[in-house]
Amino acid sequence: MRRLLAGLAVLGVLGLGVFWIVTMPKTRDMAPFAGMTGDAAKGEQVFWASGCASCHAAPGAKDDAMLVLAGGERFASPFGTFLAPNVSTDPTHGIGGWTLEQFVHAVQDGVSPAGAHYFPAMPYTAYSKMEPQDVVDLKAFMDGLPASATPNLPHEVGFPFNIRRSLGGWKFLFAGGGYQITGDLTPEVERGRYIAESLAHCGECHTPRNPLGGLTTSRWLGGSTLPGSTSKVPNITPAVLDWSPEDIFAYLTTGFTPEFDVVGGPMAHVVENMARLPESDVRAVVAYLKSVPAVP
Repeated sequence: MRRLLAGLAVLGVLGLGVFWIVTMPKTRDMAPFAGMTGDAAKGEQVFWASGCASCHAAPGAKDDAMLVLAGGERFASPFGTFLAPNVSTDPTHGIGGWTLEQFVHAVQDGVSPAGAHYFPAMPYTAYSKMEPQDVVDLKAFMDGLPASATPNLPHEVGFPFNIRRSLGGWKFLFAGGGYQITGDLTPEVERGRYIAESLAHCGECHTPRNPLGGLTTSRWLGGSTLPGSTSKVPNITPAVLDWSPEDIFAYLTTGFTPEFDVVGGPMAHVVENMARLPESDVRAVVAYLKSVPAVP
């Protein structure tokens, strides 16, 4: 019996050790960013493509107020309600004064300057595939935006989902993957894949999730429901989205469907963002959507 208890104790200690290592916040090597300088004009394109204002502007913000990233928008989910933080240039309540390294680790690794995991309500699993220069350019643009002294509000997430350390296990299971669509792609489709799978993080809404909140990638872009609600997010693979390339392009830039219906809900922000991008980028997204495997 003593040997059995001793063995169980050893296994318990080993298990805790493995848990501690697996769940430890991990950040990427900064060597690829060495010597880079940011271009704010290019960073603006990354900003809109990535939908930063759609989440981090104050609720109800319009026009120029969209550039005041005061936070406060609420995002319901089965795990609780997440509140978008202030990411303006305010040095106290926002991210003013962050180094490039801190910015990269937050955006691409989901790790705070204090070394804690961020909740994946921020799509860092998609942003992890961003090109280093795009991240540097994005920071250069955001560094020039207005400051807001709006305090951050705490997330409304209960036990056990509020245990930040456990998010390391979630990342171990669901983060760090490559592109979903691979193979011999044209340069246009490759560009569209980069925008759709990384910057615009289309899969975060249009792909169903498992009970732990990880994306069910076998049904990539096959439709889902909005987190915390019963509202449907459509299947946008060729199995269902049978619009012509011109119809899809018009929808992404004007918000009008071929039936002259108009975009609504969170997709309205996507259209606003896409309309600010170069036409070639939007057409690349269209080419990508036409090339993804059909999900019945």
